[in-house]
Amino acid sequence: MGWHQELLIGFDLETTGTDPREARIVTGAVIEVRGGQPLGHREWLADPGVEIPADAVAVHGISNERATAEGRPADQVADAIADVLTAYWKTGVPVVAYNAAFDLTLLSAELRRHALPSLRDRLGGVDPAPVIDPYTIDRSVDRYRRGKRNLEAVCREYGVPLEAAHNASADALAAAKLACAIADRHPKIASLGPAELHRRQIEWYAQWAADFQSFLRRKGEADAVVDGTWPLRELADETV
Repeated sequence: MGWHQELLIGFDLETTGTDPREARIVTGAVIEVRGGQPLGHREWLADPGVEIPADAVAVHGISNERATAEGRPADQVADAIADVLTAYWKTGVPVVAYNAAFDLTLLSAELRRHALPSLRDRLGGVDPAPVIDPYTIDRSVDRYRRGKRNLEAVCREYGVPLEAAHNASADALAAAKLACAIADRHPKIASLGPAELHRRQIEWYAQWAADFQSFLRRKGEADAVVDGTWPLRELADETV
């Protein structure tokens, strides 16, 4: 039985913006999935402590008024999500996140912002793993497919239903189902163990970043830099 038939943890954040080092958590979801079917799930609504920009509200639908009235303090939400994720990693269960470098970097930045233990601290000094990122895997196994690579588009490609895009629970479930669908279509992905798949994704993401950076520079963006670190980018004053 491949990893995609075992327990997986879908994870997603909806946020105030698109820079993972600066944006804040608005909602988060963690969903247990086995054999593509959802089991238990947890969801959080945060008061991010800053105004949610109108364009972000338009994406996920969480207003400033609702976040302020119903959301838990941001530090409590970040701490709770980090505790849940690291508990799964400690037992070897893969966490599935679409574009994991965004969500995990943002969560890490929130932990630092509130002087909370980092993911690595909670894991005894090791990096979060295993992580499964359908975004990174799909770009590697179907490199030349035309079209968008956002969650909605890739779900359509693999026939995965996405009922309410940019709802944290819906996106977390879709990410886990998408990981299973990719493994079903590509037996070489299904045959890898989670630890080896994690290692391969580090390589694939770095190669994609290098290729994209070269493309941008050929197009005239001489100073373009594409961060090839996956699944957790270093924060500004951290050392590797």
